[in-house]
Amino acid sequence: MMDKVLERLKSVVAVKKVFARINAAQITLVIVLLLGVFARVYMFGSVPGDINQDEAFAGYNAYTLLLHATDSYGYRLPVYLTAWGSGMNALESYLMIPFVAIFGLHVWVIRLPMLLVGLLSLVAVYYLVRRFSSECMALAATLLLAISPWHVMLSRWALESNLAPGFVLFGLFFFVKGLEKPKFLVASAVCYGLSLYAYATIWIAVPFIVLMGVLYGLWTKSIHNNRYTWISLGVLVVLALPLMLFMLVNKDVINEIRLPFISIPKLVYFRASEISFQKIPENFMNLWNILKNQSDGLPWNYIHNFGLFYPVTLAFFFVGLVENIWQAVRDVRARKLGLSVFMLAWLLAAFAIGVLISVNVNRVNLIFIPMIVMAAQGIVLAFSYIHPKMIYVPLVAYLLSFANFERSYFTTYKDQIASNFCEGVGEAMDFAQSLVKPGGKIYVDPNVSYPRVLFYGKVDLNSYLSTVRYINFPSAFLYVHEFDRYVFTFDVDRIDGHAIYLLENKDSRLSQFEQQGFSVRNFGKYIVAYPAKLL
Repeated sequence: MMDKVLERLKSVVAVKKVFARINAAQITLVIVLLLGVFARVYMFGSVPGDINQDEAFAGYNAYTLLLHATDSYGYRLPVYLTAWGSGMNALESYLMIPFVAIFGLHVWVIRLPMLLVGLLSLVAVYYLVRRFSSECMALAATLLLAISPWHVMLSRWALESNLAPGFVLFGLFFFVKGLEKPKFLVASAVCYGLSLYAYATIWIAVPFIVLMGVLYGLWTKSIHNNRYTWISLGVLVVLALPLMLFMLVNKDVINEIRLPFISIPKLVYFRASEISFQKIPENFMNLWNILKNQSDGLPWNYIHNFGLFYPVTLAFFFVGLVENIWQAVRDVRARKLGLSVFMLAWLLAAFAIGVLISVNVNRVNLIFIPMIVMAAQGIVLAFSYIHPKMIYVPLVAYLLSFANFERSYFTTYKDQIASNFCEGVGEAMDFAQSLVKPGGKIYVDPNVSYPRVLFYGKVDLNSYLSTVRYINFPSAFLYVHEFDRYVFTFDVDRIDGHAIYLLENKDSRLSQFEQQGFSVRNFGKYIVAYPAKLL
């Protein structure tokens, strides 16, 4: 009997020891991460509804790469997608492939890579800040990113350029770890190298971030001459080389490269560098207005009244910026490794993008993670001077703002964004395809945008390539006349009595087709009109 009692007492003591190790900070971190997961996963794939044309094209390219190892323009394993004619970043399509292989081609499936990068970014920010600062500072930065409307919205749909901030963050995270354990430098090189395939705009920023990190590591004697250092350099060069060749191909220096294992494509239209030193004042004002208003006017990037990371955050950012500059000077003088130099280098590189080219939120997305981290530092610093216990005031205010943001996002914003993401077009496409007979035609409203038809129709690549006809070839943004069974340019007043029509539900189209003896089914913003005899 006593033996059983002693065993139970030992079990109780063991459980208490486990709970003793779980301190308040760890519990808080779990709560913050769960909050971030909920904001990004709840109703995932449904909000925003249906699909943006860019993510549709990325998804279709993942589908063709999976089935044929070829993109939608016929290039085998390209380093850059031709897509619209002037190109599309390739990384996200490649990341989609395993998910499409497992689950099929669906909207929620192609959004999984962006979701995972968004979630992992929360963890990376916590450990990166915690490496150099207090637990409170790390939790504040993680919380601010977790509840940021910009980052929540970014994580829920598959715009390929939005992968860039996450991969640069991962590159910095592993670089910092690599200064202690050199083998992580290889992982850093992989992440930095892959970030170049996420968004072409950051090609001018990533080399600067890497260079500043290396110089800082050498200055603080944190980088050493070992095999991992040289391997990581080799990895970075190998990953960057195809894009260097891509530039040479599209500058007409060398011919395009087609090999069984890689293609360096010659785009239909190569948009020359948009960098302009003459427009720096104009670009600076544009960037400042985006940051001040926390909006670029594009509904998929912000919600009115909440901005990118809530209006008051900008003031705290400037507090954090001053602190980072001061701390960076001290760290450099002391040859001490600190977070401030890394954050400032990242911020400066992103700022350079914002003033050298005309940007919107997507194009300057690299700037927001360092801004959010600095804002969190500014909040903690400001209230440490006011009164440490007063830190709960901004905490409660941010959580209330976040709750209101979430309520708006899943109610009024859900309805607002439906039009931009063509909600209802997926169901309309499925219905139209179920009606069409062999050799039949589906006339599609050009406003639907042909990548959505490719995606929802799962159009056979060979059929697409052999039948596609453009109305403005060559051009930066190609518009399609027809391919396969789909026709996009037609006179809606001259109705083909044997065809199916998928159109925007506007003007008097519904009654127009009904008067012609068509049956019409309504899918919200869209209608499908078809000869009654088809059913």
